[in-house]
Amino acid sequence: MERAPRAVPASQALAWYGEAMRLWRASPGIYAALAAVTVAVELLLRLVPVAGVLLSQAVVPLFECSLLYASLAADRGDKPRLAHLLAIVGAPARAQAAVIVASLVAFAGQALCASAFAGIDLLAPNALDEPVSALTLLGIVAGGLVVSLPFTFVQPIALFDDTSFTAAFNGSLAAFARNVAPLALYAVLSLGLFLFGIVTSGLGLLLALPWLAASSYAAWKDVFAVDTGGNAPRPPRSA
Repeated sequence: MERAPRAVPASQALAWYGEAMRLWRASPGIYAALAAVTVAVELLLRLVPVAGVLLSQAVVPLFECSLLYASLAADRGDKPRLAHLLAIVGAPARAQAAVIVASLVAFAGQALCASAFAGIDLLAPNALDEPVSALTLLGIVAGGLVVSLPFTFVQPIALFDDTSFTAAFNGSLAAFARNVAPLALYAVLSLGLFLFGIVTSGLGLLLALPWLAASSYAAWKDVFAVDTGGNAPRPPRSA
């Protein structure tokens, strides 16, 4: 199902996070558990010699989808569950590919900024083990966010609208073109939230990751006029 995006006011970026809080309150503990598994998978993959970093960029986004499935479930009046970790298995291969490619695009932005700001090669093992300045860290994260903004909606479109790989990207690009202002404000809010997760030695990510995912779900629902009472998708039966 292909939906046409609409333009929304910039202030809606705040509403997206307000909606994210509503969804998160359905089951904060499960959201935190899903985020913890996602973080653990990334840490483990980064231990893989040579290809660990790049491998994590392909695998971790699939685990992050569990937070989107949890948001969908909460929005339909269901409960987020740990089983949502496996929901991505039931998604079409084209949807999984779209999720991975969108993540790699964001990582490319971060890698370019890391190289430009501090000569850091993010593909190198333990690239960020050495302390970096707050400005450098800000530049790296902000770079990834800016590059990924046009692809904000790829994941929910690919997972929930049963469209082609190309349609997921085209839909997200069209939505970005009509909503540059709200997405720019959303990026600023998300940047602050993500940095909070980092400066708290990763513990804050147990809150940041669910809020980021739930807010992106809320943004998709708003921009594409998804009615949870009618034309919204339902969580997979297997989840």
